[in-house]
Amino acid sequence: MIRKTRKIRKLRGSRSIGGGCTKKRRGAGHRGGRGKAGGHKHMWTWVVKFDPDRYGKHGFKRPQKTINRFRTVNLDYLDDNAEKLVERELAQKEGDTIIIDVTQLGYDKVLGKGKLSRSLTIKAPHFSASAARKIEDNGGEAINL
Repeated sequence: MIRKTRKIRKLRGSRSIGGGCTKKRRGAGHRGGRGKAGGHKHMWTWVVKFDPDRYGKHGFKRPQKTINRFRTVNLDYLDDNAEKLVERELAQKEGDTIIIDVTQLGYDKVLGKGKLSRSLTIKAPHFSASAARKIEDNGGEAINL
C-alpha cells in the first residue's frame, strides 16, 4: 500500500521517535552487540537453533605429500668444494680423480646443476639422469650405493 507520508515524518518532533524510553535505542548494547558478537555467550540459544555448525572443526583435510624426499646436493657444489673436502678428509684423492661419498656429507641424491671442471668419482644412493651423464661425460664415475 502506498502512503502519502511516511511514519517517520510524524515521529520527527517527538523525543524518542517511537523507540520507547530514550535510553533504549542508544547504542549497539540494545541489540546485544554488533554483528555476530555474543555467539558464545548471550546469543548462544540463537546459535543452537539457527546455526549449529558455526563453531568447531568440520571435515578432513588430507595431509600434503612432501615435495622432496631426498637431501640433495648439486654437482657445481661438489666441483667447487672438492679440494676443501679432501683437506677436511671428507673425500679421498687418487691420482687426478677425487672420490666423494655424499652420504658422509649428509646427502642422499646428486643433482646435475652446474658444470664439472674435473673428473670426479661420486658415490651416492641416487643420481639424477643429468648428473650421471655429466659425471661420465667428464671422465668420472657415478657409483650407486
